[in-house]
Amino acid sequence: MSESFVKETAGVVVAGAGQAAAQLAQSLRQGGYGGPVTLVGDEGFLPYERPPLSKDYLGNKRDAAQLLLRRPEFWAERQVTLRLGQAIVAVNREASNVTLADGAILSYEWLVWATGGRPRRLPCPGADLAGVHTIRTIADIDALKRDLAQPRRVVVIGGGYIGLEAAAVLRSMGLPVTVLEAQERLLARVTSPVVSQFFLDLHRREGVDVRLGAAVRRLTGTERVVGVELASGEILPADLVVMGVGIIPNVEVLATAGLSCPNGVEVDAHCRTNDPRILAIGDCALHPSAHAAVPLRLESVQNAIDQAKTAAATILGVPQPYTALPWFWSDQYAVKMQTAGLCLGYDQAVVRGDASRPPFSVAYLRDGRLIAVDCLSAPKDFMAGKTLIAGQALMDPERLADPGVDLKAARISTE
Repeated sequence: MSESFVKETAGVVVAGAGQAAAQLAQSLRQGGYGGPVTLVGDEGFLPYERPPLSKDYLGNKRDAAQLLLRRPEFWAERQVTLRLGQAIVAVNREASNVTLADGAILSYEWLVWATGGRPRRLPCPGADLAGVHTIRTIADIDALKRDLAQPRRVVVIGGGYIGLEAAAVLRSMGLPVTVLEAQERLLARVTSPVVSQFFLDLHRREGVDVRLGAAVRRLTGTERVVGVELASGEILPADLVVMGVGIIPNVEVLATAGLSCPNGVEVDAHCRTNDPRILAIGDCALHPSAHAAVPLRLESVQNAIDQAKTAAATILGVPQPYTALPWFWSDQYAVKMQTAGLCLGYDQAVVRGDASRPPFSVAYLRDGRLIAVDCLSAPKDFMAGKTLIAGQALMDPERLADPGVDLKAARISTE
């Protein structure tokens, strides 16, 4: 029997080799776990950061080596096995093993699903034409860069973080860029109208043609994309299209194995699926949150790292529920937006400063308590906001609206 088909000693097998998987391996070793730890990643790269892909890596400010989360020898020193360029294609829960694409079988004591997701493509004609790109991996950006060798008219489909970050970088390269957003405002799922308006104005000032309420009917071309036809019938010329319309969680293998996967892998507060020996973390995990009324998936570095620590604690036998405060960031042109909390279900939005130009913040209240804050080049508000949100602080809206008042000083004492 060939070496690749030998059944290995059981331990922790991790499906995925991204941020969540890397943190899990590190936390297990820090916690004293001495068994085998194997990361199975479908990319041919060591664990690396994804957020810079649509920013510094696309803009040639960092190379691939600078994206690595750890130096190569780090994994060998901690006896973490990396099986890269591979994917788990089957899970046998009764036998407690997984099958890789090359036929190799790995047994596990614990299986941790950290596969993230793959970019969603619009279900429209022409979506698979040459010149149509997505942003998720180093290979995706490398392909996009090759396509930028000649001057291009770029259409970005999607006005979320990924689409806007890519648009900002491409526009900074001097390319003509059009952003198409099907909804009536940018970033509609994650922020308030006042912040949406700021980014709309920012991109338009930078020369981006932003179209709102712009539904795509099809992409035109024979072998390569040459245009984008809108539902209105208008055709926009395009030499290159970037789709930034979300991700599809990579959970089909677990669903086939009988696990609950309504929108990602359903887990409890300890990252356990309905199989107690299978955990899920990161972008693919549908988890309960103290900051939301319903289970949700969070696509962020913070969530990946904190859930990995929770899963490691579960494996180490010192379980601690996942209660971490969500936070995010986005860099567009010279503006850094930092968000703490989730603005789901807010009943009051309080603007701190001039919402037409940074620095300013928007604080979100529900029943008078701070639940989230968007900080536009306002790092002090971001840091203070995290503490106040975690403490469910009751706020004075009038003092909160005064940017001259420290955020913490706008708290109403309940003593």
